[in-house]
Amino acid sequence: MRSIIYILLGTIFGITMYKAETASWFRIYEMFNFQSFHMYGFIGSALVVGLIGTQLLKKNKANDIDGKQIVISPKTKTIPRYLIGGTFFGLGWALVGACPGPIFVLVGAGVYPMIIVILGALLGTFFYGIVKNKIPH
Repeated sequence: MRSIIYILLGTIFGITMYKAETASWFRIYEMFNFQSFHMYGFIGSALVVGLIGTQLLKKNKANDIDGKQIVISPKTKTIPRYLIGGTFFGLGWALVGACPGPIFVLVGAGVYPMIIVILGALLGTFFYGIVKNKIPH
């Protein structure tokens, strides 16, 4: 039953992203050229929702799907961590025209070349898993 709920929520989120045009290459282009507030508004509202949700999880000592208490520990805030990660994320976003969330939305909308991007993202995630302990913290 939980899987159905998560699939339903993911579908609603995907439809919302598609209808809000956040998966549109043109909207992303406008954002990077500071021509439109549209994407900044969407990202900003997601940031607020995420911030409130995280604080509620911490305050209510919520449990995960397996019944274990969720522990949100602070991350190290080092320059290499954000510089390297941000550079790869930004390059990928610029080259593909979409960040990870909209990639799945675009596949659902029929933009099937994005399957290659998903495979690249999975390969990159796998590679990160191999080298993450070698990156300075």
